[in-house]
Amino acid sequence: MTIARTLMIYVARRFATMTLAMLAALAGLVSLFDLIELLRRGATRQDVTFGLVSQIAALRLPFMAMQILPFAILLGGIIAFWRLTRSSELVVARAAGISAWGFLAGPVGVAVLLGAIATTGISPLSSAMLARAERLDAQYLRNTSGISALAGGRLWLRQADAGLDARGVAILSGRPVALRDLRPGEAFRLDDISLWRLSADDRPLARVEAPSAVLAPGRWVIPEAVVFGADRTPTAAQRLELPTDLTPVRIQDSFASPDTLSFWLLPDFIEVLEQAGFSAVRHRLHFQSLLALPLLAAAMALLAAGFSMRSSRRGGVAQMIGGGVAAGFALFVIDKVTGEFGEAGTLPVVFAAWAPAAAGFLLATALLLHLEDG
Repeated sequence: MTIARTLMIYVARRFATMTLAMLAALAGLVSLFDLIELLRRGATRQDVTFGLVSQIAALRLPFMAMQILPFAILLGGIIAFWRLTRSSELVVARAAGISAWGFLAGPVGVAVLLGAIATTGISPLSSAMLARAERLDAQYLRNTSGISALAGGRLWLRQADAGLDARGVAILSGRPVALRDLRPGEAFRLDDISLWRLSADDRPLARVEAPSAVLAPGRWVIPEAVVFGADRTPTAAQRLELPTDLTPVRIQDSFASPDTLSFWLLPDFIEVLEQAGFSAVRHRLHFQSLLALPLLAAAMALLAAGFSMRSSRRGGVAQMIGGGVAAGFALFVIDKVTGEFGEAGTLPVVFAAWAPAAAGFLLATALLLHLEDG
């Protein structure tokens, strides 16, 4: 038992060292290409300096490391297991009667731990840094900022409306105003607005037309509102206030990438988003994908073991390693395809997020069982 535990710790240490080295190498390489692309985009802008571009690239680095982590586990594991097999260390251990499952528990545990740390610890940091990078990119490289850049024209909002009906719904549409064009004291404003007030059974109650609407704390302030009742008769322009739970930050975040939101804040944000009438499918899918990351990491570790522990004396080592890389890439493609189907609503969000990781884990386990029995 002591020998098996010592071997497990030794293999886990070799696996962790090679995985972290591969993660650093891949993240550095991708970051270098990202820096080159940012330099190309900022070459024609006089106010963009090398320091600013380097700052944006550095802020994106944790997010890139999160995306690269499964591949780093796969490639680092393949190299680590191949070296152990080439030096006959694993061959001797298995010949001594130690099962492959005994010394693979350590590497799989390391992979799960890396996935859990990435989800719970690195994700909040990467989301905050990526949000900062996106703001700098929009301000200096795209010359766009604020909700007007994200909404792409008119903005449509849906919220509860208890003014005319206890369970009513209000649908607000307007053109978002850029931050630089806001008046003093305004945090968010819509111009050329139309407001539809509906009952709980979607029966129209009133329509409101106004030049603008200002989002104040806890309410929409609509000066010069012209109300059209059920009989379509307009009233004189008047000041109208509509209670709301929306804030400028929540509206901005609803159009931002889910990658810019912390893992710990996503559940509450999803609830607020759905109550406000926004679609939270992307955010739910991102949250479930983060939860599934430890399982995906374990699947990559088992794939690495299954495709690299074959004895080099049998030949075909290059084909086996190439097969491992191809299997990892196929798993990545399947994950992206199911993610697209999940965002489109074709597949349930939980299935789209967990199915690729679960399938990879089961296939890798079946491969190891076949090799162990052989």
